[in-house]
This record gives sequence, C-alpha cells and structure tokens, in this order.
Amino acid sequence: AEVVVSPPFVFLPLVKTTLRPDFHVAAQNCWVKNGGAYTGEVSAEMLVNLDIPWVILGHSERRSLLKESNDVAYALAKGLKVIACVGETLEQREAGSTMEVVAAQTKAIAERVTDWTNVVLAYEPVWAIGTGKVASPAQAQEVHSELRDWLQANTSPEIASTTRIIYGGSVSGGNCKELAAKPDVDGFLVGGASLKPEFIDIIKSAEVKKSS
Repeated sequence: AEVVVSPPFVFLPLVKTTLRPDFHVAAQNCWVKNGGAYTGEVSAEMLVNLDIPWVILGHSERRSLLKESNDVAYALAKGLKVIACVGETLEQREAGSTMEVVAAQTKAIAERVTDWTNVVLAYEPVWAIGTGKVASPAQAQEVHSELRDWLQANTSPEIASTTRIIYGGSVSGGNCKELAAKPDVDGFLVGGASLKPEFIDIIKSAEVKKSS
C-alpha cells in the first residue's frame, strides 16, 4: 500500500528527509491560486520547490472554518498530486442529503480535474472526524459505491475503476480491517491514530486490501 505522511508545513523537510524512501509526504493544505500578497499561506510553488509530491485539499475543517472550496486545479497544474476531501455534516446526514452533498462536492472537484491519475478522493464524514464516532463499514461502503457510480456516469468507467476512494473519520486499529474489507474502500485518511502504534495495523489492513 502507498503510505503518505502529512505533517504540519514547518516539519515537511524534516519528515521528508527522515522517512523511509517508500513513504511519501503530503502538505496538509496549500493556497489554491497563484501567489500574491497572502501572508502566511503556503503556495503550491513552495511545495514544488521542496519536492513535496502530495497535498490535501478541501478538508472539512478548512471548509467549515475558513470557507475554502473544492479548487484543486492550480495545485494539479503545478504538478502536485491531490487528496481531495468530500463529506457531509451530521445535520446533512440526518436530513438524508448525504449523497446530494457529496455528489455536489465531487462535481465541483471533477470540473477542475483533467488528469485523474493525480487525484485521490477522500470521503470523510464531518461528524466522524476526531469525535471517536466512525461510519459503519456499511455506511462507508454505501457512500464509496455511490461516489464510484457518480464517477462512472460523469467521467468514465476507467476513471471510476482506477481512482482511489479512501475513507477518513476516526479510523483506528480496531475498525480498519472491517472497513478495508469493503470493496469500494481503497484505503484510509488517518488522523489521530497515525500518531499511535496502531497505525501499523491500519497500514497492514490496507496492504491486505491491495493484495487481495
């Protein structure tokens, strides 16, 4: 399984030089447009200069707190690979609009993608991030399957079959095997558990998924 580690920006060079070479590094975010007077922002150009291959964009916390959107085009144009996040709030799930919300977010991302080989979709239900709650394997599979169906209908069957759709939301050593067993869950976007010994179990569950 491909492992991508995403530390805070200030630690990217340190982590990149100390990681084993088959692990990649991602930035947690970057400015989604050309450079300018945006003091404190991390630009795509900075990441390219540091030889950082990946960036996470559209994380729910940044969507909700900083009103960021689905714009992945600039980072992709600069040669970065993007982990693009989608997901619904608890209120949206309880209202039965999960797929409407996720499809709209995916559509906005898809409109900005020309080469899907550099994009990974991450489904992260907002209500399950850092809360200890986790979507059941059936809930995760349902959304991942619907996302794949959306890609098939709106991009191409090839893109739908080859694009990774990973799950994020309180993934742990205790639930990773059951989640990984679902046919449309292609891996994980791991938060707090990545700092614990159980992260090894999560990586192993993804490796089993890839080889099966």
